[in-house]
Amino acid sequence: MNIKLLGSSLIIAGTALGAGMLAIPMVLAQFGLFWGTALMLVIWMGTTYAALLLLEASIKAGGGMGMNTIARKTLGKGGQLVTNGLLYALLVCLLMAYIIGAGDLLKQLLAGIGVDLPVMQSQILFTLLAGAVVAAGTAVIDKINRVLFIIMVVMLGVTLMSLVPTMSFDNLLGATNEDKMALIKTSSVLFTSFGFMVVIPSLVTYNKEATHKQLRNMVILGSTIPLVSYLLWLYAAMGNLTAEQMVSMGNVSELIAALGAQHSMINAVLSVFTGLALLTSFLGVAMALFDQNVDTFRQNRAVTYVLTFILPLLGALFAANQFLSVLSYAGIILVFLAVFVPMAMIIKLRRDNDEESYEVDATGVVYQAAGGQLAMGLSFLFGCFLLMAEWV
Repeated sequence: MNIKLLGSSLIIAGTALGAGMLAIPMVLAQFGLFWGTALMLVIWMGTTYAALLLLEASIKAGGGMGMNTIARKTLGKGGQLVTNGLLYALLVCLLMAYIIGAGDLLKQLLAGIGVDLPVMQSQILFTLLAGAVVAAGTAVIDKINRVLFIIMVVMLGVTLMSLVPTMSFDNLLGATNEDKMALIKTSSVLFTSFGFMVVIPSLVTYNKEATHKQLRNMVILGSTIPLVSYLLWLYAAMGNLTAEQMVSMGNVSELIAALGAQHSMINAVLSVFTGLALLTSFLGVAMALFDQNVDTFRQNRAVTYVLTFILPLLGALFAANQFLSVLSYAGIILVFLAVFVPMAMIIKLRRDNDEESYEVDATGVVYQAAGGQLAMGLSFLFGCFLLMAEWV
């Protein structure tokens, strides 16, 4: 895998690794090590396969386009309308959340150096600066994301090295909740933590010279990095705090404070990690929305820049309270967009089986996700499982 493909894998991983990662131990610790790990693996396998279906649809529909054109070519105008509606709802909601969170962090950072900037101005400043990076193109995002991701890995490594020596196996093996229905309810949180599929069409375009096998490996590596990071962080936190302690915590800052009481530098390190995780997620989601707008509206980069960020910024500035209540439904949108829409695309493409019109790579191969009808059936059940977890 070359540097460009590796960078693309890191964009996938960075999009998934949002600040919500820190809350995973609070969600899973009460169910113990075995069930927490098992559910995480199920969610990872389901999301990765769904992402490979979207990769197949992106390749067969032809590179150089966003979800808008892919949906029109595979599902027709009706499917295109539904897909665009779901995609815009999800991306705008996520960007609103990232702008709200990043604006608050920027305000705190500037206050630390004696600059008092109101929250509204902090949000505008962050959007203008980070948005300019997105508008500069995928290549620029790739290079910046590599640096940010390396720093994130270092921060996570420092945290793990601090926590591992003080881990207790009694804490790891302890479980305070045997209610499997309550465990299933946590699936929506974990699924959203693997919500990276929106960047795949952009990365297929960015890596148009890559073979289909390389693109497949790019997706698998990009999804595996968050899995490993989530599990390591889960084990480290569970090993240092009891399940009772974590269940009683109301927010992530309490978790960080509890770990910081044992290790003095944890507070600063995890604060840096949170900020970088927020930024890498913003870049990935904003890139997906920017490229979607390029594909849909066919305007120059300046106009597309405004179209991409004006609605999320206005939402963050004037509708933060309403948005936070709506955010809980983002997982439902993501289930349809990340699981059922790619599946519908692939059913249509494989039924048509128009091999001559499909794009082949340098090896003369047309990519198809493995598993056949059995895997498609399991993917459908996975989507139904996630919807049940949202509505149970």
